[in-house]
Amino acid sequence: MRPREGELGRSNDVDARVIVLRGRQVILDTSLAEIYGAPTKALNQAVRRNIGRFPEDFRFQVTREELAEVVTNCDHLSRLRFSTVPPWAFTEHGAIMAASVLNSSRAIEMSVFVVRAFVRLRDIARTNAEIGKHLALLERRVTGHDAALKEMFSAIRGLLQPARVPRKQIGFRTAAS
Repeated sequence: MRPREGELGRSNDVDARVIVLRGRQVILDTSLAEIYGAPTKALNQAVRRNIGRFPEDFRFQVTREELAEVVTNCDHLSRLRFSTVPPWAFTEHGAIMAASVLNSSRAIEMSVFVVRAFVRLRDIARTNAEIGKHLALLERRVTGHDAALKEMFSAIRGLLQPARVPRKQIGFRTAAS
């Protein structure tokens, strides 16, 4: 199934197809083939012909358990539910290498979008990690000062209360009083 011109290629289309498996951002062979405008079978065949270019950190085969989870979580992969062959997952480097073995103008053009999508997702993950670090630091600072803050607020509340001035008694006083 070849996508129509303009149907894919927008960066958010590629972003939506990148998923996390085994702690890595990957794109499945069906999505990658669709992006590159080639049948999945042709993509996988080109990869098999150039297997030396695809070490384990460039691509790996998805297990049945991983596939079930991915199909459940990603609507665009629902057609893989009854697939007899588990798909291949391509990392950022594998997706770029796939464009070079396909060697079509569409694959080269789309590899630029794929690279940009992976870079953008990496930046988002890095930003979230930095925010998490800052939040943890702030939490440690505040948690360590809880007792001191309570004591300070108690003192401030005490200062806000009007001072109690002993009242003079009204009435007759004896010398003994």
